[in-house]
Amino acid sequence: MKRNITDKLIQWKSSSRRKPLLVRGARQVGKTYSIMEFGKSHFNGNVHSFNFEKNPEFHPIFEQNLDSNRILSELELLINKRIIPGKDLLFFDEIQECPKAIMALRYFYEENPKLHVIAAGSLLEFALKDISFPVGRLQMLFMQAMNFEEFLIAMGKGLLAEKLQQPDNQLSDTVIQMINNEMNNYFVVGGMPECVSTFKNTGSFIEVINIQSDLIATYRQDFSKYAGHSDKRCLSSVLNSVARKTGEQIKYSKLDENYTNPTIKKAFDLLETARLFTKVRAASPSGIPLGINSSEKKFKTIFLDIGILSKLNGFYSDKNISKEKFASAYNGKMAEQFVGQQLRAATNREIYYWAREARGSSAETDYLIEKNGEIIPIEVKSGKSGSLKSLHLLLEAFPNIKTALVFTEDKYGELSEKKIKFLPLFLAGSV
Repeated sequence: MKRNITDKLIQWKSSSRRKPLLVRGARQVGKTYSIMEFGKSHFNGNVHSFNFEKNPEFHPIFEQNLDSNRILSELELLINKRIIPGKDLLFFDEIQECPKAIMALRYFYEENPKLHVIAAGSLLEFALKDISFPVGRLQMLFMQAMNFEEFLIAMGKGLLAEKLQQPDNQLSDTVIQMINNEMNNYFVVGGMPECVSTFKNTGSFIEVINIQSDLIATYRQDFSKYAGHSDKRCLSSVLNSVARKTGEQIKYSKLDENYTNPTIKKAFDLLETARLFTKVRAASPSGIPLGINSSEKKFKTIFLDIGILSKLNGFYSDKNISKEKFASAYNGKMAEQFVGQQLRAATNREIYYWAREARGSSAETDYLIEKNGEIIPIEVKSGKSGSLKSLHLLLEAFPNIKTALVFTEDKYGELSEKKIKFLPLFLAGSV
């Protein structure tokens, strides 16, 4: 499956300022597969992979000291092959299981700068808390679940995927319907590679949902790794509650009434650290960067993946996946999750939202992004109707905003005097 991260890996390989690369992301988003495929294609298959989770016997090599020449020599003895700088790719997988290997990456940069080194891992943030992180000696990439464009390509719909890269070209109703049909599938399947591959090969939603159940079970098993930091039952409960409240402002007291706010906050922070969801902070659109005016106390979330979110919320049972279920997905949360997930994948930066709370009146727009030095408010409109009152209030309050976007199920349009542009939902990652 073609992944967008491959282009970034190619740029890294040819960069004159190349440093060891650390690829971060949640479990099962496709890090290992993408790196191995990149190695096969761009290093003529000369990839030397060391998985620290499967092979704990590799760990002692890094315990003696961090001399990269000694480490490299002993790795060669282990595999009985030469590792040639400038020609081969050295890949450390699940590197979070060996913190000393993370520390050693800086010395590969300093002592063997011609060697191409990539490391990848999940739950890396937990390992990084306890070690001296080689700041300035590493490059980092964050990998996420497959976005809608990657999904289309994986499903053999490459020509449809090309249409997503032309947001200014108005598509016909026929093409819009074709893309919407695939988007409905994406709402159920999501972007976890195993789910996408299974759906492509079987066409079965039931098979996909079974895999999603297994993935969720894997995430819950990971809770034991956080057990020293938080209550496992609280972690599980908070995960379910955040899934139900995706798109809503988070209040810790509303996530679980059986635990104290500090306990819930600790569980929430650990799940965020594990990248099962990310915060979307409220911010003022008065100026850029948006982060300067963002709130640490007022936020909502975007989940790791829309398919996993669907499963956790029970939007689609294995007995009843119907057109009606697809239609109901547009009523709020799923459409907002879709847009947020596509924006996050496209920008690989934080995104924000606007919220105003006044006595007797509140207003909120779904997202705020920065593009070319401008702030763009984004509203996700459910179904065929819905008010844009909050968006109008924002535009009146902040005349510095030049354009606002509204994503709908299938509508193009423009209210030029109101500075509002309407686009189909599926173009969210392309603007």
